[in-house]
Amino acid sequence: MNKNILITGGAGYIGSHVVELLVKKKLKVFVLDNLIKGSKKLVDKKAIFIDADIRSTNLVNKILINNKIDTVMHLAALTDVQESEKYKKKYYLNNIEGTENLLKACKKTLVKNIIYSSSAGVYGNAKSPVHEKTKIKPINYYSLTKLKGEQIIKKFSKKYKYNYCILRYFNVCGASTNGKIGIFNNKNKSLFKVIAKESLNINPKIDIFGKDFSTKDGTCIRDFIHVSDLAQIHYEMLNYIEKKKKSYTLNCGYGKGYTVLEVVKKFQKIIKRNIKINFKKKRRSEIIISYSNNRKITKLIKWKPKFNNLDIMVKNSLSWEKKLIRTKNLILND
Repeated sequence: MNKNILITGGAGYIGSHVVELLVKKKLKVFVLDNLIKGSKKLVDKKAIFIDADIRSTNLVNKILINNKIDTVMHLAALTDVQESEKYKKKYYLNNIEGTENLLKACKKTLVKNIIYSSSAGVYGNAKSPVHEKTKIKPINYYSLTKLKGEQIIKKFSKKYKYNYCILRYFNVCGASTNGKIGIFNNKNKSLFKVIAKESLNINPKIDIFGKDFSTKDGTCIRDFIHVSDLAQIHYEMLNYIEKKKKSYTLNCGYGKGYTVLEVVKKFQKIIKRNIKINFKKKRRSEIIISYSNNRKITKLIKWKPKFNNLDIMVKNSLSWEKKLIRTKNLILND
């Protein structure tokens, strides 16, 4: 493919992995990010970085036209579930209005393909495994903003005749196997980040919210997908919708659920130390069980994940945190 691709949120955790892969595939990649959550350090140097906000419709339109962009991968979003409940206006402006403004900016450009970063959260507490036709019922505001984004994508697709692929991410974890990129933001509250970071302390401890859910050990169940496998899905689906000239909505998960306690125990086994667990009250708007039926994507593109192993996901996460500590120490001692 000889394509010009704009990746919004390309300086973030998932976006930077997508950028790295597309650059490796010899595609011309432009990264648009306002760096509120992302870091320019994560962006592959062969990509062209643009510091801008997706809500700046006229500016984004000029960027699309001037760089002859034909594909937009829209990953820019605020993603903290608990924060979204407190600051709904902030999430509305960024995730919903931002998506609409971005799509308006695509008008009268060469853009023919949109790949959108959605969330398995749109299913809410539906009985798992969930498939793409499972009833949609988000139970938190973040997931609602993702659903609204899907609706905006579909609406503009009809209007402007482009192909789209909506990717519903399950719980993304791990880090680049070459050790170059991972979760840079220390305020990130994802489970693997929190445990990996804490595992480097002398007396590691973590909080688990809720211990009496209707699961085998009382803790929530999640479908964890390695970030490198997710990046590969973006590349494969870009090829696919370009070839088929059709639109798709797909689950991005391994189709297997792990409890929070199972993940903690795996970390303990690998670091060979105990992690103290503080059980806390259940959080509002918490999805209890979430794992995917991924038959559609595996059949559609014959997707064969390379990193669907809990040991690999844990070890990658630990290696990345160790690298961050080493880098921090080098800076302090410089």
